Amino acid sequence: MTLALGIDLGTSGIRCAVIDADGAVVGRSRGAYPDDSADGWWLAVREGLQALRDLIGAQAMAAIRHAAVDGTSGSMVLVDAALQPVTPPLMYDSSGFEAEAAHIAQHAPDGHMTRGPSSALARMLRLQGMAGARDAAHLCHQADFILARLTGIGGHSDENNALKTGYDVEARVWPAWIGGTDVDCKLLPKVHGVGTVVHTLDPAVAKTFGLSTDVMMHAGTTDSIAAFLATGAAEVGDVVTSLGTTLAIKMLSDVRIDDAAQGIYSHRMGDKWLVGGASNTGGGALLAHFTVEDLETLSARIDPDTPSDLDYYPLPRPGQRFPVNDPDLPPRVTPRPEDDALFLKGLLEGIARIEAACYAALRDLGAPQMTRIFTAGGGASSDVWQAIRARMIDTPFATPLESEAAVGAARLAQSRM
Repeated sequence: MTLALGIDLGTSGIRCAVIDADGAVVGRSRGAYPDDSADGWWLAVREGLQALRDLIGAQAMAAIRHAAVDGTSGSMVLVDAALQPVTPPLMYDSSGFEAEAAHIAQHAPDGHMTRGPSSALARMLRLQGMAGARDAAHLCHQADFILARLTGIGGHSDENNALKTGYDVEARVWPAWIGGTDVDCKLLPKVHGVGTVVHTLDPAVAKTFGLSTDVMMHAGTTDSIAAFLATGAAEVGDVVTSLGTTLAIKMLSDVRIDDAAQGIYSHRMGDKWLVGGASNTGGGALLAHFTVEDLETLSARIDPDTPSDLDYYPLPRPGQRFPVNDPDLPPRVTPRPEDDALFLKGLLEGIARIEAACYAALRDLGAPQMTRIFTAGGGASSDVWQAIRARMIDTPFATPLESEAAVGAARLAQSRM
């Protein structure tokens, strides 16, 4: 029996999943971030792996031979040669790096995704300016950091996570213009094709969790791409929308599409492309007004088949990335009716309206015809949300094989891409 492990670093915590050779899930576990630090990411992973060991048992843990990690796209930290963080992390949704963006704009090609005050490359420049950065040895994207802690070796990344930092996924090099931006190129990781073997597990880590030292760690991916892989989507025109804290959309395409003004970019996926973007709307915009318990109670009172007259643009705070890239775009959630169930209905319709606008933006830029939409993320469990989306979006919805990104990361490792 040979098993594969996937570790997903999401916005609110981590999840682990183990699958067998047929892709069936053997076990799942979770870990909570104790704080906002990079060490907190590692502590959550440790919690998740310990819970997984308790769940599936020593024999199954010892049968794991392949593993991969996914993380939130654009989240990063600087670490020293001992893999200890020397800066706080900057997360995927951080912005306000206007000075860094202005410097990058002098060197980056027109329309490049590294332009703008919320770009990943701008975050790296900000990290470099922090006091602890003088001791930095590696830039680690979130998934890279956990990969480094699992292998004991830093300085490795994958093509999906490195994309937003400026890596050229067609030429498969860090482009020469990055050196002109004052980025310390010695900190940039070696980038591997998604799914390729990077290294085996560190023996000390293996002993701690009852894993084999023969576990091969594969180059990982981003959380939204891992969610795509979990669903079973495989045909050109297939779309996976992840309804998590944010709304992430990926379409399998035979053409590459990039448009920084609309927050659209393409990840390499074998000989094809995953085209899409990540909107700041989503579950976080709902939790800005309601608790999880409120959402469940109020949803039971919503008729999803009839439209409201509310025209909302739900965001948890000012700033949008896709289908428009505007760091100052304000939320629109007024007027608020007295009935909280009606208010929630209007918010869900607003999110669906933004989702439809994302699909329209892809179509207008030459993406293939959408064939079916798979749904992943926590919002996939809401029947009311799904019914509202089905009413407002004119594309067939398909049932995913799985919806958790951790399962997608395990499938990535299993496939040995």
